[in-house]
Amino acid sequence: MPFWSKKNQNEVEVPDPEEGRGPSSAYLQADPGHVKSAAEKRYLYKLDVCLLLFCCISQIIKYIDQQNINFAYTAGMQQDLNLYGNELNLFTTYFNVGYCIFIIPSQIMITWFRPALYLSSLELIWGVLTFCYAATHNASQVYAIRALVGIAESSAYPGAITLLMSWYTPTELAKRVGFYSASQAMGGLMASALQSAIYKTLNGAHGIAGWRWGFIINGIMTVVVAVAGLFFVPDYPDRPNRWAFWLTKDDCAMATERLTRWRRKSPKKVNLQTAKKVALNPMTYHLAVLYIGFLLSGYGSNYFNLFLKSLKGPDGKAVWSTAMLSAVPIGGYAINIALSFGLSYISDMFQTRWLILLGLAIVGFPPLVILCVWNVPVGALYYAYFMLYVLQTASPLVWAWMSDMLPRDPEQRSMIIGVCIALYYATNAWANPLIYPASEAPHYKRGWFAVLALLIFSALTIISLRIYDVKVARPRNYQMAIEAEEAQRQAHEAHAAQMVAEADGQDAKNGALTVVVPRLSAEEARSH
Repeated sequence: MPFWSKKNQNEVEVPDPEEGRGPSSAYLQADPGHVKSAAEKRYLYKLDVCLLLFCCISQIIKYIDQQNINFAYTAGMQQDLNLYGNELNLFTTYFNVGYCIFIIPSQIMITWFRPALYLSSLELIWGVLTFCYAATHNASQVYAIRALVGIAESSAYPGAITLLMSWYTPTELAKRVGFYSASQAMGGLMASALQSAIYKTLNGAHGIAGWRWGFIINGIMTVVVAVAGLFFVPDYPDRPNRWAFWLTKDDCAMATERLTRWRRKSPKKVNLQTAKKVALNPMTYHLAVLYIGFLLSGYGSNYFNLFLKSLKGPDGKAVWSTAMLSAVPIGGYAINIALSFGLSYISDMFQTRWLILLGLAIVGFPPLVILCVWNVPVGALYYAYFMLYVLQTASPLVWAWMSDMLPRDPEQRSMIIGVCIALYYATNAWANPLIYPASEAPHYKRGWFAVLALLIFSALTIISLRIYDVKVARPRNYQMAIEAEEAQRQAHEAHAAQMVAEADGQDAKNGALTVVVPRLSAEEARSH
């Protein structure tokens, strides 16, 4: 069946390992005769409203917290804290170092502790730290807070992806991860609007600068969401959160049944054996290149406001006001939101990940060429910056592809997510100041060429991973599906045989009683 033909989720094809035809690895795990009941649809709706929506709100708050430093820098923080060197890049570097150091341990601990308690506690910590930005008076204080916030925030995104993979089936996953990832752009969109509103209404209120008010309000929002997490995060299907008021016993039974039907497993505690498998798995390095490559290629969109700030009119005055520096990029975030969900939905519909990723790489090529040339009409530069937001929509497809290729190893999935994100932040910690030095903003002469080369390498990696999927992952998963089905059949037969044996034993026991009772009655009669 060609990729453009819509897949029937109740239909399973036999793959051809030599030619790469047949269903994705996800469909090899499916029960071909299943149709969602009304009860399952209601359960899925509750998951979307409670788990997915909460994760999205948490991600929006997280992204607002991350983006506030850039807005604050352009809204008075630079002058108030005397930041005229490379401090803005170092703010990012310190955050990335903290994030990178803790993310893999965090992905291990989320399998050892209850996610509701673990994730909420760390979110509460970074909410309190967000307040602290408002009290800073020099760059060194900001550096320390940024590193601690990076440690606390490292659990949020990978932890949520791990939870979504635990509760949703492969045919449901990509569009949900896409919707969740779109909330990052929504956070960026809201950050721009929120910070502009705060600056306009509160700048100077009670003697506090507008950029400081931004951190105060964001801290309050983060603390509220952290407390709510105790009651909305459901933990795992086989270990549900008793505080999750919306999760009933029937919902837990439904979740367990869905795992069984798709022959998937709930995460267990990560150990050294898991780490060894991740280190030796070629998939780990392919996925890391894709994740890092697409994010770094589109990372220049974070400096769109610096490009806007550099534009001058014929009279030498700034083209855009301080408030508009955050308002103009809203269009880019809107593009990101629409494509994150739209492409993920198409990916689930046609069960193809690699072709859409390759298409994104091709679409991202022209804008990066424009930025490399730079001396082009200003309209072309606007187009190029807006198109950078498109490259940041690849993550849901990367995670969905990984889930397809590792359907029965949730521990390895959790670790690979952590490794990929840790490598991204480790790379960004040193690459960001080199690719996007503040002293060159907004024309990063070497940086644009570097990310263009990285995007080309990512496109080649997509093709390489596709070959691995067809030649290695798909035949392996097909064999695992056959073995799982055979094991399930044998278990069913053994259970049936045990039931028959117990029934025969009960019949024999009842038969013996019917013989003994009359004989005793006869003896008793003779004795009389």
